[in-house]
Amino acid sequence: MSEVSDLKPSAAKKSSGSAPEVALRIARRIAEEIACRPDQVNATVSMLDEGSTVPFIARYRKEATGGLDDTQLRKLEERLIYLRELEDRRGAIVKSIDEQGKLTDELVKALALADTKSVLEDLYLPFKKKRRTKAQIAREAGLEPLSDLLLGDPMKSPEAEAAAFVDAEKGVADVKAALDGARQILMERFAENAGLVGQLRRYLNSKGVVTSKLIDGQAEKGSKFSDYFDYSEPLGKIPSHRALALFRGRNEGILSVDLVADADDVSPIKPAERLVADTYGIEDRGRPGDKWLMDVARWAWKVKLALHLELDLMGVLRDKAEEEAIQVFARNLKDLLLAAPAGAKSTLGLDPGIRTGVKVAVVDDTGKLIDTATIYPFQPRNDVAGSRATLLALIAKHKVGLIAIGNGTGSRETDKLTGDALNDVPAASRPVKVIVNEAGASVYSASELAAKEMPDVDVSLRGAASIARRLQDPLAELVKIEPKSIGVGQYQHDVNQTKLARALDAVVEDAVNAVGVDLNTASPALLVRISGLSDSLARAVVEHRDSIGKFSSRKQLKDVPRLGAKAFELCAGFLRISDGENHLDASSVHPEAYPLAKRIVKACGRDVREIMGDSSLMGGLDPAEFTDERFGLPTVKDIMSELEKPGRDPRPEFKTATLQDGIEEISDLKPGMKLEGTVTNVTNFGAFVDVGVHQDGLVHVSQLADKFVDDPHKIVKAGDIVKVTVLEVDVKRKRISMTMKAAVDYEGQKERSQERGPAKGRDDRSGGRVNQAGGGRSGGSGNKGGNAPRGDNAGGGNNAMAAALAAAMNKGRK
Repeated sequence: MSEVSDLKPSAAKKSSGSAPEVALRIARRIAEEIACRPDQVNATVSMLDEGSTVPFIARYRKEATGGLDDTQLRKLEERLIYLRELEDRRGAIVKSIDEQGKLTDELVKALALADTKSVLEDLYLPFKKKRRTKAQIAREAGLEPLSDLLLGDPMKSPEAEAAAFVDAEKGVADVKAALDGARQILMERFAENAGLVGQLRRYLNSKGVVTSKLIDGQAEKGSKFSDYFDYSEPLGKIPSHRALALFRGRNEGILSVDLVADADDVSPIKPAERLVADTYGIEDRGRPGDKWLMDVARWAWKVKLALHLELDLMGVLRDKAEEEAIQVFARNLKDLLLAAPAGAKSTLGLDPGIRTGVKVAVVDDTGKLIDTATIYPFQPRNDVAGSRATLLALIAKHKVGLIAIGNGTGSRETDKLTGDALNDVPAASRPVKVIVNEAGASVYSASELAAKEMPDVDVSLRGAASIARRLQDPLAELVKIEPKSIGVGQYQHDVNQTKLARALDAVVEDAVNAVGVDLNTASPALLVRISGLSDSLARAVVEHRDSIGKFSSRKQLKDVPRLGAKAFELCAGFLRISDGENHLDASSVHPEAYPLAKRIVKACGRDVREIMGDSSLMGGLDPAEFTDERFGLPTVKDIMSELEKPGRDPRPEFKTATLQDGIEEISDLKPGMKLEGTVTNVTNFGAFVDVGVHQDGLVHVSQLADKFVDDPHKIVKAGDIVKVTVLEVDVKRKRISMTMKAAVDYEGQKERSQERGPAKGRDDRSGGRVNQAGGGRSGGSGNKGGNAPRGDNAGGGNNAMAAALAAAMNKGRK
């Protein structure tokens, strides 16, 4: 960087730009990243700034956004936050440098072109206020001219020139002290050169290697990290789950983790040191000052630059790994929330337990708790007959259509007991039983919300009610639980919790609004996820409903206290009213578009009730004929589609996996067995499948299909019912390896599995539990199969459950 010169009063303004210029810069960059036009970005940003939500914009403002979908809009919103923070930081840096009187035209240009926070901070480094350094002390002692002299003319002898700067009164006692001070000045100058730092960062990104070693004496304590006791992998190739495992091992004091440059280079001058030297024209040509200058370059790299860049790049690695882990969690959570509902039927929920008994709860077709019991079919009471009688009595009394069995300890035993009891029920009225993933149920049971919903019910029985409701409608029940407590991610407790919460809240919001909710039955927990409804407004809606009875029209929402015009605009289209005054209230057609919908209905020459649900009646209509100044073709097509299938649910059809009789424990599994199971978690390295043995099996990414798979999410998603073949079973370590390939070479697969190292694509279960490690319901192991440490496995196996709820929830704990 050049010395300060040619300062101009307008430099700061030029660097940061006016507000419109900054907005345009942000719009152009986001447009490139999400593949759209800047005007689409600007239109969306304006609506976001006015308080509109992503679901509302995605559904009802397609003309303004040019049809951006919710994925693009979420990315836009995320990048908008980052880029605005970047611009704010740019402005603060420009102001700070300008106030120091050091803002040059060259620096103005460099700051304006900086496209990341890292680059900005590199440029700002020389101007940052810092503690008094050795270089500053040397400058105060008058040694900067010596450093400039030696750097500028290697023909000068360092010792001879330094002699002239010896001054005991200034703290320069001898020649060595003078040269040490000159070296400190040059080292700091080299380390604050933004261009050099950028070059070295790029070099390390491509050539740096991350290594880890076991810390002495930690082998037994850190056995779950054994794959990383002597590990190395190029920085640019480490997948997110391995990076997070390394960071966890370091945080737990098991591993030392370093970023190494030039590890295999045997040259006297390493490439990184050479970059420093070349930047300042330093080379060893036998001149008097060459050796001293080369030593300065070497020390600048080792003492200043290497540590700074290691911290920086390891931070970038962690941020990237966290971002990928959050994306994995978000994808799995979306699949879970949008799993198929079993439907509005009277449901009996069973929360299994051995010594403490099986908790039983019956909810009606609206999810209201109507009966409870506790049965003790297992040790120590072994009251099988009494338990069967209780179940049969409840089934008959409440005309139960569904039975939901939690997948906790004792689930298979409870499943068998229930199956035996159902043999006494006539086939025509026999309920369908499904094993349901209960993760997070205990979190809900002990929550303030559960206490309000079931104030006089024991906490354990609330869990059984929650399990029953999950089968009826997973979305409506799971919104009552903090998203990260559902546990469908990888290393979710190791990532930035603020970013995680923001991403997961967005997923829940998108899922709830994609499905829509019944205004007359929705709980406050569900309503608060609706576009435009805050927590206080959601409660106000329910209080108003309680006071007036059922809503008969969406227009009545305007009578809810504090629910203004903007909130009505944002929420109305996502709230449904069945059998209301206006049949359009049961659809996703927004009230603002009712006149348009009525024009379409009128053109059909039929009553709206006849048209809704009958696609043949609109077959001859041309959507373009109904466009006007306000509503374009996208809205017209959406309305026509909604009239054909009003209130359609985007969730899939309800299905269940069929478990194989006699396969109840991991010890029952043998290589070659072909089983059906439910995908419970999808990570970057493969998918976990529940086949009903209290321990999920891993289908490694290399075993997902008879072709190369770069992303497991392209093949399976949480909740899918799949057919797998068992490859290998390790009962002691509680690991199951499976394949979804058509043809299997068991011996070959076993050999390859044993040969694979962590840097070659193995599943990496050594880094501790990805999902919620920790206690189950009784404070014991969260892993239902035992307490074996694992990495990217979902925390414990569950029994096969319906695709409706078989989603990727951590079975490590509720």
